[in-house]
Amino acid sequence: MLEGIGALPRFKKLLDQAKKLTIFIYAHHKTLAMMRSYTNKREIIQPGVTIFASAFLILQSLAEKKEQLRHMFSSTEWEECKFSSTPKGIASYKTVSRVQFWSGVTQCLKVFSPLVKVLRMVDADWKPSMGFVYGEIKVAKEEIITSLGGNEKAYKPIIDIINKKMKGRLDSSLHLTSYLLNSYYHYKDLQLQYDPDIMNTILDFFDTLLCDNFEMQRQVVTIDLPKYKKKVDRFSCDLAIKNCRVNDAEFDPASWWGLFGGTTPHLKKIATMILSLTSSSSGCERNWSTFEGLHTKKRNRLEASKLNNLVYVQFNANLMEKNQKRKDRNMEVLLANDSLSAQEWIVDVDEVDPETVNEDLGTNDNQAP
Repeated sequence: MLEGIGALPRFKKLLDQAKKLTIFIYAHHKTLAMMRSYTNKREIIQPGVTIFASAFLILQSLAEKKEQLRHMFSSTEWEECKFSSTPKGIASYKTVSRVQFWSGVTQCLKVFSPLVKVLRMVDADWKPSMGFVYGEIKVAKEEIITSLGGNEKAYKPIIDIINKKMKGRLDSSLHLTSYLLNSYYHYKDLQLQYDPDIMNTILDFFDTLLCDNFEMQRQVVTIDLPKYKKKVDRFSCDLAIKNCRVNDAEFDPASWWGLFGGTTPHLKKIATMILSLTSSSSGCERNWSTFEGLHTKKRNRLEASKLNNLVYVQFNANLMEKNQKRKDRNMEVLLANDSLSAQEWIVDVDEVDPETVNEDLGTNDNQAP
């Protein structure tokens, strides 16, 4: 979705200008040293887990360093720099000085931010995300429309890209069923249960899941599901209602069903199962990276049990550290340990040298994410 939106003319022009600026700064030791001096050694480039996560993080970083970059390009040190009179130096100076560029960065971040919020959620390891994907993308679309002032001409191409990417991928019967069974959305939107498209999809889901057990299907669809939809029995108690008002780090819809779904045991089992699913393979990929870091060419004779124990300890130690940083609010889950997804912001694509790029940023491609 971010890639498709980034390819729209108004956003592509801005991203190209920002890339030319960062490439110029990182291309020369003098300009790089000046930038680090004015930003207190804070880097502009923030490699992300994907190319367009990098694009967002770098635009965000540019916006945060707007005043420092302006001071740098208006300083005596810049005027005395030999690169200030080159065509690329003049173009970079104009970019940083132009008000339209910075307003474009702000506008781009407003459009990208809601989707990046979803990306952070599915890429994190601290809560199963299946029950939130459809609902949070729906919220993201509403936030994008609002950020563009409700101007249909401005938001329609963006929403069309999101809908096109969702179709057949993120609007399946599993996504819609977990969306309804997530009490955070069901209790928040009273009209959700009356949406015919959602209800038809959910009936198809139960028909598929319980195809060989008609009695169970009847119990779930005609008895358990109406109790949940009408909020009767335990679903109507104050604790159940208050426990799902806020989607914070403490709220887990699967645990919520474990507490309040006792009067609908069959639906409770299904809800707990699907709301405990992840919606991304990121966690598996990180585990494979940990495995590759331990099972190297120099150390490849480890017994399987010992190797599994080492991977278990290291992966969970990293997970505990990430969770602590998240609680301290200084952890960006989209950051990557290597620069591959951000190298087009540092050098021209045709001139990419990963080792040089990583050396400039102090990162290592061989380091497990």
